[in-house]
Amino acid sequence: MIKIGVLNLQGAVSEHVEMTLKAIENMGKNNEIVAEVVRYANEVAECNGIIISGGESTVIGKLIKERGIDKVIIENNIPVFGTCAGMVLLSKKTDYDQEILGIMDIEVKRNSFGRQRDSFENEINIFNYSYPGVFIRAPSVSNILNGTKDESSQIKNQVQILSVLDSNIIAVKQGNNIAMSFHPELTDDTRLHEYYLNQILELNNDN
Repeated sequence: MIKIGVLNLQGAVSEHVEMTLKAIENMGKNNEIVAEVVRYANEVAECNGIIISGGESTVIGKLIKERGIDKVIIENNIPVFGTCAGMVLLSKKTDYDQEILGIMDIEVKRNSFGRQRDSFENEINIFNYSYPGVFIRAPSVSNILNGTKDESSQIKNQVQILSVLDSNIIAVKQGNNIAMSFHPELTDDTRLHEYYLNQILELNNDN
């Protein structure tokens, strides 16, 4: 059984759990995948994938470090799906001094689209389809650190740009890790969660 853990430290956790469960149902994989909240390193170690939601990245990053969750994710090479604050935490560099996982070769600018009052919704293009992007104090990728900004790049371990909005990089993938600046868990569209779940299934079938 594939286990997906939604990291429950702070932020839009319940929405990610509900969306993941809905995606599993839509995929017809109820007998293959389970999703539940996780809070500690030993729980994370039992997971095949981890979702890090939006919220206060400084708080989440501090707790990840204090609980040793970062070591478990890195040592076990657990694929992470990070949204909003999750994008900040996956990066190797940010415009603010804070604890981060540092597992994707990206530099991230926090609050790239403004503060809470500047939140907005905008249709974006990702995986060649239109998707309802929900942006709340959203970050963006300000720099790709491995030397490529080629959206068509398929080279293993290089950063692939998945989506751009008004010249801002808002979704990237590197290896099995995915970072998005917006909130797919706050929509009714499960396709991005399904993409991540299918990736986890493929990884485990290969193993």
